[in-house]
Amino acid sequence: AAARLGALRLRAMGAARVHWTESRSAGSSTAYTQSYSDQVEFLSHRDTLMAPPDNGEATVLQAGKHEFPFTFQLPETLATSFEGKHGSVRYWVKAKLHRPWSTVKKAKKEFTVIEPIDINTPALLAPQAGAKEKLARAWYCNRGQVSVTAKIDRKGYTPGEVIPIFAEIDNCTSRAVVPKAAIIQTQTFIARGTKKQKKSVVTSITGDPIPAGKREVWHGRALKIPPVGPSILQCRIIQVEYSLKVCVDIPRTSKLLLELPLVIGTIPLHPFGSRTSSVSSQYSVNLDWLSTIPEQLEAPPEYSAVVSSPEDEQSLAPPCRSELGDILEGPFFAYIQEFRFRPPPLYSEVDPNPASDSIRPRCMTC
Repeated sequence: AAARLGALRLRAMGAARVHWTESRSAGSSTAYTQSYSDQVEFLSHRDTLMAPPDNGEATVLQAGKHEFPFTFQLPETLATSFEGKHGSVRYWVKAKLHRPWSTVKKAKKEFTVIEPIDINTPALLAPQAGAKEKLARAWYCNRGQVSVTAKIDRKGYTPGEVIPIFAEIDNCTSRAVVPKAAIIQTQTFIARGTKKQKKSVVTSITGDPIPAGKREVWHGRALKIPPVGPSILQCRIIQVEYSLKVCVDIPRTSKLLLELPLVIGTIPLHPFGSRTSSVSSQYSVNLDWLSTIPEQLEAPPEYSAVVSSPEDEQSLAPPCRSELGDILEGPFFAYIQEFRFRPPPLYSEVDPNPASDSIRPRCMTC
């Protein structure tokens, strides 16, 4: 049957919230609980989808299905949706239907926001490396030293990618040690100047035991990133960070840990970025000149400004093999050669070699 309605209002919200409690002791017989909480609002939008008439009477809707479409613009900077032990980042839309002489009907729908993180930036494409060593002791006796050196080709990755780990582990002790590698997720919750952290292992691999006095080398040991949420770095009260930890289990003493920072992004590596990364990792060639290329491309030069004489044309020939040495063995030479060939002449409607008037036109039927 027909229904009498008042108003239909909509509200969109988005906020980050943290909350946890800690037990405090004030003496031998007294104790109390300290509460920590905070909130940051990202989104607040209100809209009226159906307003009551100006005369104050209710709106009558006939029996059937009625739809009220709506839309609103999201802010440019929003934290990624997140659910943690001590906090969350949530976004939702709530609608309220007001009816005369009746209770308010409510409907709520949550939606997910993913903050874009492009790993194709210089900071996230930079290689990460580190080294650590530890002196193994047992009952105040020196059992030898264990050292580890590790490197990864960049800092930023996306879920599903494989991290190649290059590492060297030297075991100078009298016992076998076991190398491991793992991706660690660290959730940090901040409220009232106090931090609460929760760490978990996302994925891990275990290497073969290294005998006493031996060295183990990882030539790109693969560690695949499982489906995980992206890093949250710009939120004031919630942060989600990742790191790669290379660990060496030493018997009867604490572990040797080497940590390399990671950023899990949402925009994967571009093909050009991966090609440049692989080439630069194989050849120690100075690529500082690439940083001087402007972001806005300039118009090409005139042909006469590039080649003006036969001597200049000769200088544009590809270099001899003896001049470059071992660099000719890789694909990088082909990459440089693109800049050495002469550019094509500028297009023109005027024939550069016009026909002479003294030459009699040839009959095409003879």
